[in-house]
Parts: sequence; structure tokens; C-alpha cells
Amino acid sequence: MKSLYSKFVIITLLMMFCSSMIAFVIANIHYQAILKPYNDEKNTDVALNVASFLQNNPDINMTAYFHNLAETGYQVYIVSEKDEVQTFGAPFRNHEIRDDIKEQVLNGKIYHGIANFPHSIFIVGFFANELKNSIGVPLQWNGEQYALFMRPNIKFLFNEFRIFLSWLLLLMIIFSVIMVIISTKFLVTPIAKLTDATKSLAKGNFAVEIDYTRKDEIGNLTRNFYDMAKKLGQLDSMRKEFISNISHDIQSPLANIEGYTSLLEKDTLTNEQKEQYIQIIKGETKRLSNLTKQLLLLASLDQQEDLLNKRHYSLTTQLKDLIRQYYWILEEKEIMLTFSLPPSHINGDRVLLEAVWDNLLNNAIKYNKIGGTIDIKIEQSEASMKVIFQDTGVGMTKEELEHIFDRFYRADTSRTRSVEGTGLGLAIVHSIVQMHGGTISVNSVKGEGTTFIIELPVDD
Repeated sequence: MKSLYSKFVIITLLMMFCSSMIAFVIANIHYQAILKPYNDEKNTDVALNVASFLQNNPDINMTAYFHNLAETGYQVYIVSEKDEVQTFGAPFRNHEIRDDIKEQVLNGKIYHGIANFPHSIFIVGFFANELKNSIGVPLQWNGEQYALFMRPNIKFLFNEFRIFLSWLLLLMIIFSVIMVIISTKFLVTPIAKLTDATKSLAKGNFAVEIDYTRKDEIGNLTRNFYDMAKKLGQLDSMRKEFISNISHDIQSPLANIEGYTSLLEKDTLTNEQKEQYIQIIKGETKRLSNLTKQLLLLASLDQQEDLLNKRHYSLTTQLKDLIRQYYWILEEKEIMLTFSLPPSHINGDRVLLEAVWDNLLNNAIKYNKIGGTIDIKIEQSEASMKVIFQDTGVGMTKEELEHIFDRFYRADTSRTRSVEGTGLGLAIVHSIVQMHGGTISVNSVKGEGTTFIIELPVDD
């Protein structure tokens, strides 16, 4: 298979060849339609002026005059009534001409040989050194009738120009080919480097080094590829971190369950100890169950299953019920929760949206400070409804904000072992909000707090 480089060179050269042929055909048509009649008319005027000058100066030496005329770049062929022929200047390659044409010119008619020269694919009429490709005019001199045939000596007029034109054409072709090869190399080299980068990426090396400073389409492609490789690298890092986190989150409760189950087998345990161990096992089991549900929910969202079961329900009631469920932990962390929830109804999937509010409130508590505050409110307009969760927690940096909806991502990695979580919650929130045709935005200041704004369309 030919490389892109060779294909580009061949196609460019073919385009140059085709363009030259088209230009040549157009030039030929222009010559046949416009230049050849103009050339015939111009040379007819010259021949008539020559004949008129001789007729008005009978004392001039005609032979010497035509010699001088030939020196200026004309070919002359004169036929007398007695069929005597005189030629001046460069000889015609073909001096045959019909006798009836000679008779017509001797009888006073003008012969337009240039205009009537046979058409050809190539522009040969202008260069054909033939007697029939000339202008014939009648000439009277010293009482005798002549037929004067003239045409410019193309070889005389264009010999040096023809050499110049030949060299110009040759050099133009040579330099065109060289520039095509160089320019093609310039265009194809970034693509070749991009190909090497894709091979490196396929091997799992996401830290590709590639120049993306070009401002053209190839530069845009390279820049997009670099961004893609960077994001894939980030995703790979988050995936590895997720595996580490999820392994810990699964292994830790399993180890606890195994340990406390072994303790329950002892006969020396009191009823109070047994009840305590059973409650711990139940808690760890619930923890594993919640983790599994999150993973299954995210997998379902990824598969674009028909999960939405929309119905009209009270959003205010749903949020108040959710707040009641977290009263105990709010009191435990001494967090003050305020809310402004005017009567509001929404058309949506109650179960999925409950997962959204639960994740947001859980995060607001989890990452808040002891004695902090949380504010939840609903703002409704004719077209949409906003649900706002604002806390005074640890906040996030701009870099962390760019990735909070990436699955497996957990901000403040230094606390990933002390704060429970898998980095899936906000990814689930984002997917559910999008499924409802809404948007989610985040404002956060490191050390001051975070505000989540969910805007959902109001369906009639």
C-alpha cells in the first residue's frame, strides 16, 4: 500500500498535469476564436501597406525593398502574371499553394491564409511555416500585376524567446516538483508523528510528546489528540485509584464481617457483646450493599437503559423527608441545616432524583466542618426549577472542580482513607440530571464551602 506521502505527491503532480492540459486547451480555443482572426487582420494591414507603398513609389528598387523587408522579420513570396516567382527572407517549409489562389490574388482579391488555416488541437497555425499560412494581396508596380504573399518569420521573431520559454517551462516543472515534494513532506511529517503517538497510546503510554503549535487543521487534530491522550491518562490514573479505593472499601467491611463472625463463635461472649457484634456486621453488610447499588446504578446509566419513570410529585416533600433521615448525623456533627422549600411539584423520576439529593446532602455533611452550616432551597420560575445545596465545608480548588463529575475521582486525596466514598456519587448525579434534561453547576472556594445548583426543566 502506498504511503500518504507518495499518494500526495502523485496526486499533486497529476493535478499539475491536468491543470496544464486544461489551460492549454483553453489557450488553444482562445487562439482559434480571437487571436488568429486578429493576427490575420494585422498582417493583412501590413501587406496592404507594403503594396500601397510600392504602387505609390514606382521608382523604388522593388528587389532591394523586399530584401530590407525580409531583414526586419518577414517572409515574402511574389508571383507575377507570367508565373515568375521571387522569394525573400527565410524559405517556406512548404511553398505549395493552389493556382486558383494565385489567380484570385492577381485579379485583385485578398487571400486570408492565416484566418483560414485548418484548425488543429494544438496551436500550430501561428507557427506553421507554410505558404498557404500567409496573407496574399494584389500588387501593381511599374505597370505589372503581382500577387504578394507575406507572413512574419516566426523563427526570426521568436527564436530567442522560444529558448527562454523552453528554459522557463523546464525550470518551472523542476522547481514545482521539488516544492511539491518538500511541501508534502512538511504536511505529512506531523501525521507520521501522530501515527507514532497513537501506537504509543495503544501500548498504554499516555504521556505522549507531540508538537501541537500549528494553527491549521493538522494542528487542531494534533491538539485534540493531545487533549484526548491527557484525559485518557487522567482516566487511567483515576481508574487505578478507584480500584485501590474500591478494593479498600470492599476489603475493609469483608474483613470486619469475617472478624466479628469469628468472635460470635466464642462461648464466652455476653449477650450485650453478641448484640454489638451483630450490629457491626449489619452495618458493614449495608455498606457493601450501598456500594453495590451505586455500581449497578452507574452501569445502568451507562447502558442508556430506559430507567426514567417520570411522574408528577411533590419535590418539597421529598427533600423534607430526606432531611429528616439525616437529623441524627447532623446533630452528631453539630451541623446546622436551614432550608427554604416552598411548595413545589416536578415531573421526574422520583427514585433517581432522590439519589441526586441524597448524594448532594451526604457530601455536604461528609465534607463539612464541625459546627458548619448547610442551606437547601428551591427557586422556581416559569421554565425551570433550581435546587441549591450550599455548605460551609472544605471547598475545592479550580483543578478539582474540573474533574468532580469524572467517575472514580475523589477530591482531597489525602483524606480518601478517612472519608468513605468511591468517587461515583457525583458521576451518578451528573448522569441523572442530564437524563432529565437539566444542568448542574458548581461554585466552590477552598476552605470556605461549595454550592451545587441543579436546574431542571418544568414540564407541563
